[in-house]
Amino acid sequence: MEALNTYGLSKKFGKKTVVNGIDLKVDKGIIFGFLGKNGAGKSTFINMLTGLLEPTSGSFEILGHKGNDLKAVQPKMGVLPDYSSFYDDLTALDHLKYFSKVLKLSLTKKDLIDTLKRVGLEDAIHVKTKNFSFGMKKKLGIAQAIINKPEILFLDEPTSGVDANSILNIHTLINEIAAKGTTIFLTSHNLDEVEKLCDEVAIMNNGMVQTQGNMKQLRAYYKKDITLYIKHSSGLEELQEKMKKDLSVWVKDVKLGDTFSEISIEEENFIPEINKIFVNNNIDVYRLEVDEPSLEEIFLNLNEKKHSA
Repeated sequence: MEALNTYGLSKKFGKKTVVNGIDLKVDKGIIFGFLGKNGAGKSTFINMLTGLLEPTSGSFEILGHKGNDLKAVQPKMGVLPDYSSFYDDLTALDHLKYFSKVLKLSLTKKDLIDTLKRVGLEDAIHVKTKNFSFGMKKKLGIAQAIINKPEILFLDEPTSGVDANSILNIHTLINEIAAKGTTIFLTSHNLDEVEKLCDEVAIMNNGMVQTQGNMKQLRAYYKKDITLYIKHSSGLEELQEKMKKDLSVWVKDVKLGDTFSEISIEEENFIPEINKIFVNNNIDVYRLEVDEPSLEEIFLNLNEKKHSA
């Protein structure tokens, strides 16, 4: 079942089209990464889904509720905007008390303090936000977004401006929330973060979704062949022709060295057969590495394709 569906969703500001006819489906309970360069339209897209902007055209559904009935679903949503604004003279705890009243939640003081501890603000519970760093405000924004235990959580750059240790804590928190069934819609400029956290990714460019899928699907789209790097025992000089003949059934290209070989294949399930060929020829395999493109490589490659088209 889907947590989110959009149908030709578009947004124009004057003559400029910022979001251009996006059809998107996000399954329930997954961590979904939404990527794009600055100005690609990511925040505008989220602002339409969360009710901050009216679409110019198209429609959407969240948790089975149509976009023109957001009041029914907003209590089940959590939202962290890229930049959160807070009241300077209120403490972290005061803010959560205020937000819980706005959302009409029956939460105890302990509940709110526990939420602040979850995001790493245990030492700033009674500190006024005018004394907060940017990273601390980011953590408070996450706390505000999760106090209602949302069914769908929108996180716009959840770790930007946050120190390395806090990033790890936020990653752990995101995984814990998702493990309990919450759908997480995540934008980030940290592509390594998205690759580690997300079950599925969509890449946006010039207001449109350029590609979507899990990492396996994106890698297949980006690079058809798989390159294997094999470190092995010596002794291949006398076996070059035999090995090439044995491997020819499985490989597209092969470069055999004395202790290191490079092989190109089309299917991942060929790897065990290739390993068997080395072993059957009394060549010990010490290490076998698969060259897989990172999300960063895929992202940059797609943008280069778009630019050159």
